[in-house]
Amino acid sequence: MKMQYNKDESVIIVGAGLSGLRAAHLLHEQGIPCMVLEARDRIGGRVLSLAVEGDPALGTFDLGPTWYWPRYEYAMDRLVKELGLQTFEQFTEGKMLVERSRTEPPLQHDLPAGAMDYSFRLVGGVKALIDALVARLPTETIHLNAKVTAIHQQSNGKVKVQTHEKEFHTSSVIIALPPRVIEQNISFLPKMPVEVQSNLINKPTWMGGQAKIVAVYDNPFWRDQGLSGFVSSRVGPLQEIHDASPSSGSGALFGFFGLSARMRLSMEKEQIIELVMHQLIHLFGPSAKHVKAILYKDWSSDIHTAVEKDSEPLLDFPNYGPVINKKDSLQNIFFAGTEMASQQGGHLEGALQSAERVANEIIKRYIQ
Repeated sequence: MKMQYNKDESVIIVGAGLSGLRAAHLLHEQGIPCMVLEARDRIGGRVLSLAVEGDPALGTFDLGPTWYWPRYEYAMDRLVKELGLQTFEQFTEGKMLVERSRTEPPLQHDLPAGAMDYSFRLVGGVKALIDALVARLPTETIHLNAKVTAIHQQSNGKVKVQTHEKEFHTSSVIIALPPRVIEQNISFLPKMPVEVQSNLINKPTWMGGQAKIVAVYDNPFWRDQGLSGFVSSRVGPLQEIHDASPSSGSGALFGFFGLSARMRLSMEKEQIIELVMHQLIHLFGPSAKHVKAILYKDWSSDIHTAVEKDSEPLLDFPNYGPVINKKDSLQNIFFAGTEMASQQGGHLEGALQSAERVANEIIKRYIQ
């Protein structure tokens, strides 16, 4: 029996990260009303762009995703142009550093031309993309502090979505959350098929076991030394460092940790920062002491992003892709997010491709 969809009934989207907001944007463009329920007290999900408290003129810095590659990330490139966002190329000029020992100076290497595929960043951070999408939605679309706890398929074909305080009824639900967060935090009635549940559990959360730290300076002093800011380290605590400076003005370096999530969580934040500063001074010299601010985000301790299983280090790039959801018990429930992408899983591009795939499926149902 063919389901009839009420065009005045809001599609419920769970999660106000990039994937959820892009889906909302696409539905709104087609005149399909939607409502976005977000557990956090902010929008963006794993997109987190912060200014320095007390000195916003230094710029905005990404503690979540940072880059995109327009040469082969077409959805991202297309949306950035559509929204009229300003971009600049990631700085890569100069020598890279290789740190093999804490007691010996780092080695300097000239990278051959084309060794690093050119990537772009957004002026104002990736938050500029989130803000631009939100600006194109009706103000009442997004509901913060609305954690979804249960989703029930009802006998009349409708779906009941429940938060701690309210319940909503709809014909279609898009769940745009990390797969393991879905499996752990939302109860389904009837229960999800075993293969779907297993699929969710076996999709590691991108950045779920990672942390990012940004050291902000008055200017990118390392460039005057002929350095690119790119570092590969065997001794850490940061195993990879990049130039995170804005397009003009201040300078910044950000790094990915070699320390495991469990090790970081056993340490005080101040201890972690002290280790990072020692490393930056060892790499870049005394000028690295004159830091204006340190921004730090450990995604493994963010309950809306990661579960305990995400603390296990990844040995290989995760095998991402759509959840198997062509089951009668999930006919009106769709899964989106960067872990659900067939290509570019873990990237901003993956989040967009997944959102566009799911939104198009729903649009076909409503626009007949």
